[in-house]
Amino acid sequence: MDVFQKCFDFKRDLEVKAAGLYPFFKTIEGNFGSRVVIDGREVVMAGSNNYLGLTRHPKVVEAAVDATKKFGTSCSGSRYANGTYVLHVELEEKLADFMKKEKALCFTTGYTTNMGAISTLAGRRDIIFSDRENHSCIMDATMLTFAETKKYQHNDMEDLDRILQGSDPEAGKLIVSDGVFSMKGIVANLPEMVRLKRKYGCRVFIDDAHGFGVIGKNGRGTGEYHGLETEVDVVMGTFSKSFAGLGGFIAGPERVISYVKHHARQLIFAASMTPASVAAVTMALHLIRTEPQHLENLRNVCKTVRNEFRRVGFSVPEGDTPIVYIKVGEDEAAFMFWKELLGLGVYTNPVITPGVPKGQSGVRASFMAIHTQSDIAHVIDAFTTLGKKYGIIK
Repeated sequence: MDVFQKCFDFKRDLEVKAAGLYPFFKTIEGNFGSRVVIDGREVVMAGSNNYLGLTRHPKVVEAAVDATKKFGTSCSGSRYANGTYVLHVELEEKLADFMKKEKALCFTTGYTTNMGAISTLAGRRDIIFSDRENHSCIMDATMLTFAETKKYQHNDMEDLDRILQGSDPEAGKLIVSDGVFSMKGIVANLPEMVRLKRKYGCRVFIDDAHGFGVIGKNGRGTGEYHGLETEVDVVMGTFSKSFAGLGGFIAGPERVISYVKHHARQLIFAASMTPASVAAVTMALHLIRTEPQHLENLRNVCKTVRNEFRRVGFSVPEGDTPIVYIKVGEDEAAFMFWKELLGLGVYTNPVITPGVPKGQSGVRASFMAIHTQSDIAHVIDAFTTLGKKYGIIK
């Protein structure tokens, strides 16, 4: 059997392209913040994770340019070798202070942050308890470790309790969960998770990629949102969303961070964040701490958007996150809904199997602090038109 045979047998992409419904790898020709140019047309960007809208903030752009002029375009090595610049150290110190943790550690991407941290922290005699709808980087991390992994039903603390109760009481236990689940914007039930942590002697690792810079009074994520920051043993965040850069970090006890720093292959053998990204993130963090209007604007947009979706008849759960998921049905219907939305001038992200269970495919819209009332009205009008056409609303 040819090892490439599976590649030649794969036809799904060709079939979807032939139907004119292929939604992935769309080329963005211009970026103006809340609007972008796709296929020569300006459309409302309702599919970006740039939640605070800082990627085009003049101070962020200037910081990235200045850092590039001073340090060059690349660090040309890993953090372990020659890739740690003073910029990295300063950012880590500021992150630890912001997150109210002893230490922080930056990785090159959010994906490798989880893979490196989780696979390093959980060892051969340990058990990872992972939400079934955790991000794929968490799933990949669990496959890299020698620890046993047990999955519990999505955000179901009764199921987690049941699984914990039936596990080896002598094993090290690490509960791992998204803080804000990226597909549907649901916030993890951290209060119950903490109760179980105390009951069974576990540690809690929260992936706050979509909560960092989004929820909590100061944008510190799920722990702050629930008033349980000290109960989250290790928090992970990414920079490619609210923090206008590229990379990720973990924050927690100094000894834990040091252990990961000296053992995680994804840190030791990967080139470090570029000077431009580090400087952009550092400036974004400064803006979040000194200009609260960015978070306030995002909260107002989130509230308006959810109220408007409900007003026109969509079933949108209560929440404080900028992610809105609209279920359409089967994969092909989701592709068609996405394409017609784009035709109406709204860019979103289609979500299909296996990202969601069969029959629950749909589109994921995400909103930014810089979306105007006009942008929001445009999005709601487009969703309303198609919602009626597809029988989702009356």
